[in-house]
Amino acid sequence: MDRGATAKGPSDLSTVTSWVRGRGVYLAFVVLVLFNLIITPNFASVVTVTTLLITVSPIVLVSLGVALAIGTEGIDLSVGSVMALASAFLPLYLGYGWPVAVLVVLLVGALAGLVNGSLVAFVGVQPIIATLALLVGGRGLAQIFAGGQSLPITDPGILWLGQGRLFGVPAPVIVAVVAVIVMAFLVNRTTFGRYVVAVGGNRSASYLSGHPVRRTLLAVYVISALLAALAGIIATARLGASDPSNIGLLIELSAITAVVVGGTPLSGGKVKIMGTVMGALLIQLITNTFISNDLPFTWAQVLTAVIILVAVYIQKGRGSA
Repeated sequence: MDRGATAKGPSDLSTVTSWVRGRGVYLAFVVLVLFNLIITPNFASVVTVTTLLITVSPIVLVSLGVALAIGTEGIDLSVGSVMALASAFLPLYLGYGWPVAVLVVLLVGALAGLVNGSLVAFVGVQPIIATLALLVGGRGLAQIFAGGQSLPITDPGILWLGQGRLFGVPAPVIVAVVAVIVMAFLVNRTTFGRYVVAVGGNRSASYLSGHPVRRTLLAVYVISALLAALAGIIATARLGASDPSNIGLLIELSAITAVVVGGTPLSGGKVKIMGTVMGALLIQLITNTFISNDLPFTWAQVLTAVIILVAVYIQKGRGSA
């Protein structure tokens, strides 16, 4: 009996460790919420929760696209610049009505994704290089189109996307939730989602199996850019002005952090949609915690860096298990 109990111990420990690894981001979020309930004044309020959800919505949108790219063993560093391009183009076409302006902005985002995807899928450029080029040049283009100035947004239809509510729920949150549902369905319930995972798991085997690898990669970067353009529209609407110099600045780092912390491995072959959402919430909650308690934001950055290292270490543990 003792021998059986001894043999069972390591197995139980392995099961617990695996369970923690798979749900680490959820546990960390719960711990941080409990910490805030004890330490942060007025944390348990509708205003606090609403502010968190509104603030995190653009990050969630961008992170969903980056998760797809990372799932194919790639990366998309251009999402912040695509947001800036969206912010620059939006006021230029509002004279034709907000639906036309939104359509033009989404087309600009799709074009940026086509450029990234074509370089990766057909030219063979490494994703980090292809998207880095747009990261550097995209914001410059946005500032050129905006004439180097911030333009006010007064169209009520656009402003509603960033500041309005439907049945009491903020519009940015509604947009983010719809995007999460669509992306979860796309990844988990469609052939395209299976192709994404297959390409990230073994691209050579995907080619040999007859999978449309190039079309899949192209679609991934187009979707990522479209989500970034949508995030740019919402961020601009929240601000009430076009500001391509600052909108989307460094958001690619937050998105990559959310994806990695959420359990999507940088080696590809897996896409965790809900994990990505929880990762974005965790990172934003860390920021809000430091701000609410008048703590130096630099320490929030340090804590985020530690969380990234822990997440990468956990992924390494999974791979070696």
